[in-house]
Amino acid sequence: MSRIAFFRPDDERAASAASFVRELGYEPLSDPMLAVEPTGETPRSDADYTVFTSKTGAELVADAGWRAGGAVVAIGTPTAGALEATGYAVDRLPGEFSSSGLVDELAPDAPGATVEVARSDHGSAVLLEGLNDAGAYVHETVLYRLVRPEGAGRSAEAAARGELAGACFTSSLTLEHFLAAAAERGVRGAAIEGLNDAIVGAIGEPTEATAESAGVAVDVVPETATFEALAEAVTERL
Repeated sequence: MSRIAFFRPDDERAASAASFVRELGYEPLSDPMLAVEPTGETPRSDADYTVFTSKTGAELVADAGWRAGGAVVAIGTPTAGALEATGYAVDRLPGEFSSSGLVDELAPDAPGATVEVARSDHGSAVLLEGLNDAGAYVHETVLYRLVRPEGAGRSAEAAARGELAGACFTSSLTLEHFLAAAAERGVRGAAIEGLNDAIVGAIGEPTEATAESAGVAVDVVPETATFEALAEAVTERL
């Protein structure tokens, strides 16, 4: 059975991804490239808008008992679903699941508004700069750090040996960590060659740009920014 690598965190997301890949008729290769280190910080509660960019952030603030003082904004349906599952009402959800899409969504209401952005330490500057330029007063709270787990890199070795039919990259950081793990094992060049012989999927244009700049050719970018849509796009191309 052909193998498809993915890099979801080592929790229910990796287990769900493995099951989904099997349902698509492929052998899953789970190689988590991100681990969460909570900072213990919580967002301001007096902002007009509080923006969440990930399911992880939603779960962390719920565990901390944070209360929203204004409108809650989510980037992407997985984030919105996690917020609602933990008891928060989602007031705004941009049509485009990206930082620029959220800036477009809030721009008409931004002048003079206070916007709290609650996310990881690897958030895009596009969101903060765009909201500032639109006239908002922006504050960022880093809820967690994203680090590469010890021992990550099985997928890089598999790619270097030509054993991957496909790979699903769900963020720029997972791609960067994949390449760093490959370099530590002395197989970066061979791993890139292996990816370029496989079908590579990127969840969105920023991830695609990161891959292309590293010499990794991206074959598919799904219309919807979810793992399921990404895996389906990769397997359909295969």
